[in-house]
Amino acid sequence: MTSPLPQGSPTIERMCALAGVSRAGYYRHFEASAPRQEETGVRDAIQRLALENRHYGYRRIAALLRREGFAVNHKRVLRLMREDNLLCLMKRAFVPATTDSRHGWRVVPNRARGMVTTGLDQLWVADITFIRLQEEFAFLAIVLDAFSRRVVGWALDTHLKASLAIDALNMAIAARRPVPGSLIHHSDRGVQYACGDYAAVLEAHDIQPSMSRVGNPYDNAKAESFMKTLKQEEVDGSRYRDAHHARNDIGAFIEEVYNRQRLHSALAYQSPAEFEAQHQTATVSVAARQLGFLRHAEIYGDATDHRSASAKPTLHADIICPQQHHREFPAGYSSAGCSPAEPASASPTPENILHSSTLAYR
Repeated sequence: MTSPLPQGSPTIERMCALAGVSRAGYYRHFEASAPRQEETGVRDAIQRLALENRHYGYRRIAALLRREGFAVNHKRVLRLMREDNLLCLMKRAFVPATTDSRHGWRVVPNRARGMVTTGLDQLWVADITFIRLQEEFAFLAIVLDAFSRRVVGWALDTHLKASLAIDALNMAIAARRPVPGSLIHHSDRGVQYACGDYAAVLEAHDIQPSMSRVGNPYDNAKAESFMKTLKQEEVDGSRYRDAHHARNDIGAFIEEVYNRQRLHSALAYQSPAEFEAQHQTATVSVAARQLGFLRHAEIYGDATDHRSASAKPTLHADIICPQQHHREFPAGYSSAGCSPAEPASASPTPENILHSSTLAYR
């Protein structure tokens, strides 16, 4: 028994006839109500995303809307956010000093200046910032991969000793395990990064040190950018009771929000985790294609060379001495037109040689 064919949806003309209205009246009502419904949906999505991501500006909100299927640009999102008074928190201006470059330790040159990274674990950048607690200050040291903007190591404590920066570096090394000799570590000229203990850790793992120029924060711009994001989106507006409270909240922000959720404009509005996964997939695909090419050359290389050698023009000497190319012709056949060979007992005559030469040059 066969099922009946499905019936098509009614047309606009048919529905207007059933409802007793004209098509012109239907389209007038549609043009007046549909844009309002669409804008209401966009405003609702903007308000929901702005509350979920209270530190996002209009560009990142626009990127999230496009991920959800809304066809909007950043200018429209900016206008709607202004009309709805959806403002993000601003950073504070107070910045205590965390870098002491007046020391007697060795200062290395800037090896990262002008460097263009093409993969993970080629350049790490490090920095230290302060965190205001209720009764004191804490300090946060981070190590960030310059290619993916991912924080690969961090440490928070209430002192500025070299052990703070070393803890962050050891966390990064344990998590990434960089290939010896392939990584540059860039930082400012602070005593924490120039001291012998920190330099010994770098040397033990064959990591090349690099330091910024005097009084030039732009040399370490990627680390400074992360610190700005951390202050704007997590620290400002928060009240930490003590270092333990700050360590838990800031650690959750780094690992769950910044590395896995936050959209980065420098990464085509992807999170660092998404960017690294996409890069690793592309790297594996390229490696697989290269391996396939090498396997093809290994398997078919001799056959290709043999075909190239057999394509040479036949010379008179080849006809006189066919035994020199016995592999180029099937057994029992001669070189002239692949005709059956003469018996071994038959001796060549001048007439046979002249006849073979004429066939070969035709």
